[in-house]
Amino acid sequence: MAGASEGLGAAFATQLAVRGMDLVLVARRGDLLAERAEQLTAEHGAEVRCVVLDLADPAFAETLADAVAGLDLGIVDYNAAFTPVGPFLEAPDEEISQAVDVNVRGPLLALRALVPSMCSRGKGAVVLMSSLSGLQGTPHISVYAASKAFNLILAEGLWYELRSHGIDVVACCAGAMRTPGYMRSFGRDVPGMLSPDEAARRTLDGLGRGPRLVPGFVNRITAVLMGRLLPRKAAIRLIGRNTRHLT
Repeated sequence: MAGASEGLGAAFATQLAVRGMDLVLVARRGDLLAERAEQLTAEHGAEVRCVVLDLADPAFAETLADAVAGLDLGIVDYNAAFTPVGPFLEAPDEEISQAVDVNVRGPLLALRALVPSMCSRGKGAVVLMSSLSGLQGTPHISVYAASKAFNLILAEGLWYELRSHGIDVVACCAGAMRTPGYMRSFGRDVPGMLSPDEAARRTLDGLGRGPRLVPGFVNRITAVLMGRLLPRKAAIRLIGRNTRHLT
């Protein structure tokens, strides 16, 4: 479970623990991971292993593989993300690089490190987090949206490739959720917001129906509107009006 210290990642950890699964939690903030692990053990009896890693570090995959060696992994869930907010040309170079490292390179390295053992056993699942913002260009969070489009297309391809190995793959195209990260970046509610727990529960319940899942009725309507009914230019202009406060 990558990105498990707070927000949606923490919600996925809770939902998996409720389902009786033990957990390996991965994030860079060890104090939050330890708190989450204690809570999951106390409330759900889950055995939890914490791995403190910076997912922007290209060397993290080797450390992660060593940390889970000998474990029978059931679900690999990559939630970690970094969001540069504001006009693309004004974003610091280091923020652009961090978004690519965490949002694009991170899931690639994690899956290459963890999925082969699942294929050898012939069972398992992969959850990659996409976003409604990845269904079209999204002004003022353009790099984040592009990275979420990458994860969506990656999940769809792997859904086909890995199913013969007994591995199910789903991309969760989540809408806005009231997570700490979302509130730090955007600071306001929007219609149809789900709680992180609800989004995580619906995504896990949707395994086997992949490769693409949009949790929440309002979010599904939005996805159809933006992806099928509106012309591409109109969809991007509409999104741009909703994100212009980020400039």
